[in-house]
Amino acid sequence: MTERVRITSPRTAGRRPRHRSGTEEIDAQSAVGEVYMRSLIRSQLRVAIAVLVAIGLGVGGIPLLVWLAPSATDLDVLGVPVVWAVLGVAIYPGLVVVGWLYVRQAERNERAFSDLIERR
Repeated sequence: MTERVRITSPRTAGRRPRHRSGTEEIDAQSAVGEVYMRSLIRSQLRVAIAVLVAIGLGVGGIPLLVWLAPSATDLDVLGVPVVWAVLGVAIYPGLVVVGWLYVRQAERNERAFSDLIERR
């Protein structure tokens, strides 16, 4: 009778470490997961700073306009100074638009982050 020979793959002897998914890297708080989270936080911070600058220039520009052009306070619409009409009424649609753009960009950043994590 002949001796039985068992043939195995060389890959089974020294198994390679399994690559963790992006979500596993984040959950494990590994160095790679920290890089992922830092990139998301950085992109969200950029959007937030851009919104703050836009609001600051928009709202802060009105007093600056009054200071640079004092004759702007003399303009009236229906007995209300234009500066007060802009500050009391016209500024709010602008804030709504800026808020909508902020949410849209923040969601876009999160979708890109999710796609990056799922691709890994």
